[in-house]
Amino acid sequence: MNKKQSLFTKLWQSHLIQSFPDGTDLLHIDRVLLHERTGGVALQSLKEAGHKVKHPELAFATLDHIVDTTPNRSDQTRMPGGEAFIRVTRQATKDAGIKLFDLHDPQQGIVHVLSPELGIVLPGLTLVCPDSHTCTQGALGALAWGIGSSEAEHALATQTLRLRKPECMRVSFEGELAPGVTAKDMALALIARFGAAGAQTRAVEFAGSAVQSLSMEARMTLCNLAVEFSAFTAVIAPDETTFAYLQGRPHAPEGEAWERALEQWRELRSDQSAAFDAELHIDASTIQPMVTWGTSPEHACALSDAVPEPQTDSHRKALTYMGLQAGQALASLPIQAAFIGSCTNSRLSDLQAAAAVLQGRKVAAGVKAICVPGSTSVKRVAEALGLHKVFEAAGFEWRESGCSMCFFAGGEGFAPGERTISTTNRNFEGRQGLGVKTHLASPVTVAASAVLGRIGSSAQLDTPTVGPEAPQSMGFDTSARTEHGGKVSND
Repeated sequence: MNKKQSLFTKLWQSHLIQSFPDGTDLLHIDRVLLHERTGGVALQSLKEAGHKVKHPELAFATLDHIVDTTPNRSDQTRMPGGEAFIRVTRQATKDAGIKLFDLHDPQQGIVHVLSPELGIVLPGLTLVCPDSHTCTQGALGALAWGIGSSEAEHALATQTLRLRKPECMRVSFEGELAPGVTAKDMALALIARFGAAGAQTRAVEFAGSAVQSLSMEARMTLCNLAVEFSAFTAVIAPDETTFAYLQGRPHAPEGEAWERALEQWRELRSDQSAAFDAELHIDASTIQPMVTWGTSPEHACALSDAVPEPQTDSHRKALTYMGLQAGQALASLPIQAAFIGSCTNSRLSDLQAAAAVLQGRKVAAGVKAICVPGSTSVKRVAEALGLHKVFEAAGFEWRESGCSMCFFAGGEGFAPGERTISTTNRNFEGRQGLGVKTHLASPVTVAASAVLGRIGSSAQLDTPTVGPEAPQSMGFDTSARTEHGGKVSND
């Protein structure tokens, strides 16, 4: 392998089958992930075209996007015709011999949550899914990106994809994050500063001391939002944090194979003198808790700031939709709803952070608050730790796993015109229901805002009064993780 290569280039070259005169490359695809909103249709179309899945053992499917998340759920959804997507996916995966994480499977969950927690994604692999936030999984040192349904058919039938190699960008966060600042705040600060088109479809490598200090789940949050930065994908070089997270996962190597894998994985990093097509540098110590004010992730600012003066027609349109005026204090805006969930912030550590804020406190009157764990395994471990009692005692609904209100899924949304604060990744018009005004923030900020009844920070909360239903101690084991069967162990 040539020297002076970026990690992304190394991953690309190691999967390159053939280059063509038109500038495109044919890559080998190691894993294909599917969900019921697009995967069932892709499998059905493939079958109707007379093609078979080449390696069904390398494909995995889940029910997550349009499923209901309320207790005692069934195939019925609030989205008209939604149950048909579920039935089609169930039958199509059965016919193709693909593993499906069905509604009542103990490993069911959001596709970008369950894949890392099961070790389906591993450093050095290529992984595709007909879902734009597949870049989440680049946090483990994999080349993972979102594709369309037709590309999914091709990947399933041939275990290859033909595409043009994008340019590379390195985004370095150096310095120490201030207390209460999270990976979600890092991502929103990046997008706010350089714009939603800042990556220009490049492959982004996140690097720097602040990134290296993040937990694996926080790294996934950072990579998740790369698509909102217009990145082709995102990747973080695997390190000891990555390896500790993966060891013992159901699909991770074992024994001698694990040791051989570690030797290879430790080489997955950009060469010291590797050239990038673009580089960005951010002082992580200057980042504050962030919240969005408009209808794009780039419409974000520090929680303590006021709504900025509009600079473009799109800014003015966003302010009109959000019912805001320049100069308004964001921390004074009343909310009617709060949502914790999605492939961005629904992992165990996200729920632990929110529960630490909610402990002994109550959601403000008139606020509808919902928590949706990212997988059934996350839910099970969270309940073993007593987190569900904290959420329920505070006044949150405690749900089954799924995408839920991230994108008006399953036909469920907040009431028209309501202002909500959410841990999701997108705040477009109507994203969480017709006319709903969505502010993106971290789990800590969402939990604090739910208690305050307005957008605000945990620093603004009164001293909590511990209730009888709360666990005896909020010293949650932050090293607890989701395993096969939902057991709790240490990394």
